[in-house]
Amino acid sequence: MLLARPSIKRRSPGCRVHAAWRAPMRTLAVLVLVMAGATPLAAQQTLASPYKEELASALRGLTAKEIEDLREGRGMGLARAAELNGYPGPRHVLDSVEAGQIHLNPEQLGTVKQLFEAMSREAQLLGATILNEEQALETAFRARTIEATDLRTRLARIAALQSELRAVHLRTHLVTRALLSDHQIERYNQVRGYSGSGAGSGEHNKH
Repeated sequence: MLLARPSIKRRSPGCRVHAAWRAPMRTLAVLVLVMAGATPLAAQQTLASPYKEELASALRGLTAKEIEDLREGRGMGLARAAELNGYPGPRHVLDSVEAGQIHLNPEQLGTVKQLFEAMSREAQLLGATILNEEQALETAFRARTIEATDLRTRLARIAALQSELRAVHLRTHLVTRALLSDHQIERYNQVRGYSGSGAGSGEHNKH
C-alpha cells in the first residue's frame, strides 16, 4: 500500500522577494519615526537663546564676567592696539618682574607700580559709573518706559564712558613704554609670546 506524500507549499519568487524587503522596510519605518520625534527637539535646541541663563541676573545686559571686570578695573582687551604693537602694559610688566623674566631698576619698578595703581583706581571708578548707566538702561527696558530719544541719550553716555575707560588703559601703556629700554621691551614681547623664544606662550588678550 502506497502512503500519500505530504503536500509542500512552495513560495513563489515574488513572495520570497517580498519577505526579503519586509525587515529593512520595518527598520526604515522605525528610523523615520525616531527622526520625526528628534527634529522638533533639535530645532528647539538651535533656536534657544544663548542668553537664557542671564534671565536671573539683576543686570541682564552684561555677562557676569563683564560685570566683574568692570568692577575690578581690568583691561578686558581694551588696550590690545597698544599691547600687540610694542607698548607694554603695567600689570604684565609687574607680573614678568615677579616671575623673574624681566629686570627693572628700583626707580622703574616704583613708577610702574604707581602707574598700575592709578590706572586701576580710575578704571574702577569708570567701571562703576558704566554699570550704573547700564542698570538704568536695563530698568527702563524692564519698566517698558524707554523711548527712542531717551535710548539715544543713554547710549551716548555709555559710549562716552567706555571710550574714556579705553583711553585710561591705552594712555597707561604709552607712559609705560616710555619708562622701559628697547631691550626691556624686546624681552617683554618675548615673555608675552609676541616674538622670539617666548612665542606661543602667555596670554595675549587681557590688556
